[in-house]
Amino acid sequence: MTAPDFPDRKPMLAKVHLARKDLGLDDETYRAVLVRVTGKTSSAACQRRQLVDLLAEFKRLGWAGADGRKKSDKAHVRKVFALWEQMAADGIPRIPGRAGLLAFVQRMAGVDDPEWMSPEQATRVIEALKAWRARELAKRGAA
Repeated sequence: MTAPDFPDRKPMLAKVHLARKDLGLDDETYRAVLVRVTGKTSSAACQRRQLVDLLAEFKRLGWAGADGRKKSDKAHVRKVFALWEQMAADGIPRIPGRAGLLAFVQRMAGVDDPEWMSPEQATRVIEALKAWRARELAKRGAA
């Protein structure tokens, strides 16, 4: 039995297979990672949260991501990306991908790319993301 098909699940499955290819994982190695991270033998059987965890593991293993960008050398930028990815996994932003993050950073910090943020600008963005996430999760708890 497969997991329900959430609207943003199909692109996540595509990223899983792209990561597998980019990392050069043979079937046995891929399945071993899949089982270790998700407990499933097929990515098609994974829930959305499990796919997020699997993609995070591929990034930890050195996958640069679907856009080919390497991780930032700046801790404050990595924190912004990590928070955004967590919020996307929680289903909070209407536009959960990079485009949504870029728009948010532009509004909050006035720069076109998170990489260009100063630590002070990133702190503003981080605090805004944390507050937004807390509000959304509180709404869900009250509902």
